[in-house]
Amino acid sequence: MNIGIAGTGRMGTAMAVRLLALGNTVRVWNRTPEKTEAAARAGASVSRTAGELASQSDAVITILTNAAAMEAVYVEPRGLLSGSAAGKLFIDMSTVRGDSHRALAPKVAAQGALFLECPVSGTVGPAQEGKLVGFAGGTPETFARAKPLLEQVCRRVELIGPVGSGANMKLAVNLLLTVFWQALGEAFSLVQSTHIDPARLVDLFADSNISAGILRARGPQVASALAGKDTGTATFDIDFMRKDMRDMVREAQALGISLPALARTLQAFDEASEAGYGGIDGTRYPAYWVDHVGATERA
Repeated sequence: MNIGIAGTGRMGTAMAVRLLALGNTVRVWNRTPEKTEAAARAGASVSRTAGELASQSDAVITILTNAAAMEAVYVEPRGLLSGSAAGKLFIDMSTVRGDSHRALAPKVAAQGALFLECPVSGTVGPAQEGKLVGFAGGTPETFARAKPLLEQVCRRVELIGPVGSGANMKLAVNLLLTVFWQALGEAFSLVQSTHIDPARLVDLFADSNISAGILRARGPQVASALAGKDTGTATFDIDFMRKDMRDMVREAQALGISLPALARTLQAFDEASEAGYGGIDGTRYPAYWVDHVGATERA
């Protein structure tokens, strides 16, 4: 396939590498040109503008920081829709509210192009291995056209419903994840006086009735952080989670529902960021809670 990727942060670059390895032609573009270098080294071509990327690609994946960035990349004067967009397929994987995708979809359609939202669950490792889970929103016809491409980066991808449905599903999944990191930190605090080896402790939690997939997949990093070891570069840090949680709060307000567990978790994450820990990965958050918050509350 001839694929364009707009937004080459950690996830966009990982998907570019994956698609190149499967024999696709991949072009990339990013608002900060230096961020395209890793994808270029892997074999991707670099477009000068977003509009040029759209003109040179049959399908374009966008994965951007927030709704404002998404809107700008699509509709700015040299944005994606300024190029030759008719007949092209645009798949947005940004984690935003459904309203943002519902506002963008008609603008894409006005240029004779197809639009599908498909935010994904997973981090850099699963993206490189084609093991993401995708939550699509759009028409069945557009989903059918996009599915062969999406199946190259996702182990599972499903059409949730019309545009906006996939975005809300992704926010719901991330709500579970963020509250889980908070709950895990509190759970570790309860047993810290037992002095169990961190790896053994994580294994016991993973083998209990919680049986969380994230704990089995990333348990070694959690245990290393609890042991005070370096766990490497963050793949989904606290500040990114805070951005998503604020979107969850706004969506809950629009729906007239209450999310008390999320509200308390957001407060705790805000405190972590204010203390200088906004850049840590979620796998390090339980250790942060035990070492810093638990110690403060004991004092």
